[in-house]
Formats: sequence, C-alpha cells, structure tokens
Amino acid sequence: MSRSISAIALFTDFGPLDHYLGQMRAVLHDRVPSLPVYDLMSNAPRFDPRASAYLLAAILDDLPSGTLVVAVVDPGVGSNRKALMVQTRRHVLIGPDNGLLTLAARRSAQVQAWKIDWTPAKLSTSFHGRDLFAPVAAMVARGESFPASPLSPDAMVGRDWPEDLAEVIHVDVYGNLITGLRTTKLDRDALIQAGGHLIANAGTFSEAPPGALFWYENSSGLVEIACNQGSAAGRLGIGIGGKIDLPGKGPATVNP
Repeated sequence: MSRSISAIALFTDFGPLDHYLGQMRAVLHDRVPSLPVYDLMSNAPRFDPRASAYLLAAILDDLPSGTLVVAVVDPGVGSNRKALMVQTRRHVLIGPDNGLLTLAARRSAQVQAWKIDWTPAKLSTSFHGRDLFAPVAAMVARGESFPASPLSPDAMVGRDWPEDLAEVIHVDVYGNLITGLRTTKLDRDALIQAGGHLIANAGTFSEAPPGALFWYENSSGLVEIACNQGSAAGRLGIGIGGKIDLPGKGPATVNP
C-alpha cells in the first residue's frame, strides 16, 4: 500500500470517561509523535458494528484526504474474527472484520482490502485497539510493511447489508435521531413514520414550531428526525435500532 498519511482519526464506542482512548493515543504518540491524532467519535453505537458502519460511512467524506481512521466497535474482540485494513480513494481504515468498515469500502470508487496477519508480541484478548490496531496504524503512517494478505472487499462481513438502513443509527446529545437513510434516496415531500408518528420534512429548525417533530437533511447527508427545542428520542420513545417506515407523501407540514 502506498498512501501518505496526514492524520489519524479514532472512531470508537469506548466513551470519553475511561482510559481506553488515552492508551490508544499513547501508543500512537510513542510511535508517530509528529502525526496529529484526534477523536472523530468516541460514542459510536455501543456493541453495534452495523449501525456504526452506516454512521462511519456518512461522516468519512468530510475528513481530509490522507486521514487514517482506526475504527473500533468490536464486540467480537478476542475471537477468530479477522483484522482488516481498507484503502479507499481518499482514506485508509483499520479495524475488525465485523461489517464496521464495509459500507465505507462499498461507497468508494476505488477500494483495496487486506487481512492483517501481523500480531504483536503481547496481544490481550480484550483490547485490540491498543495492542493491534494502533500499532498497525503507526506502521502504516511510517510507511513500514507488515504481514498482510489481499482480501476481496466482497469477502468482508456485511457485504449483504442494504445500501441504506431505515433505522436509527445514533442518538445525539440533543435527542435527535440520526438514521441510516441518505436523503438522496428520499423526496423532500415524503412522510416518515417513526414511533407511531407521521413526520414531514422541514428545511431548517426554524421552520418548525417549538416542540414540533420534523425530519431534515443533516450535515452528513442523512435523514435525521428532530424535535425543535426538544428531544425526538424522548417524544417518540425510540433509540438505536428503531425502525423508520416510508408510507408515502403528504402535506409538507410538521407534526406537532
């Protein structure tokens, strides 16, 4: 693989309160001290590689070219699941073969994948982010070779997942419900059904009265359900995995 790395981004479900992110950052700082390392997301859908895959694929395009993403949402850590490196047209991704990297690979015009065969002298059964993925990321950033086997992207876990996911994939701090549906797949006058409510589109928060439910195109191009100055998650009583139905079109009004 030949790719100049400009920065390393961490995408994990570790949360910000424990020591796990710090330990990964310490490994990277020790081995590539001059390279910026930042937390892209530390509260990815916990234990949920599928929801996380749609979220990662949506936000990847906003990262600068040459970013190496270490993605760890890995409930199968310590099992026989493979470790992967994927090179897309603009980025490099390292993480487990559990579907987490598959949507990003599928949506790239150019993609190559490898199974990581390198193993460190010490590999815990519970923290491959620190022991495996971070050291491999450092080797990639330094331009060093390591044992790896070419892998067809079609052989990655998650290859049969749909292009768009009509489910909630993330709930942000405001209670907004981010879905795995890209807005390019939906007419602006379409109604969304979620939590027993029919929800219409609004272009901006200010178009909806306070307390009204609406859906809009979020900054990553995904359908997001919001409640102006309130929590859509609380109003609808749904969270990650909540189903979204598309019953048809109707008047362009918000749902009070």
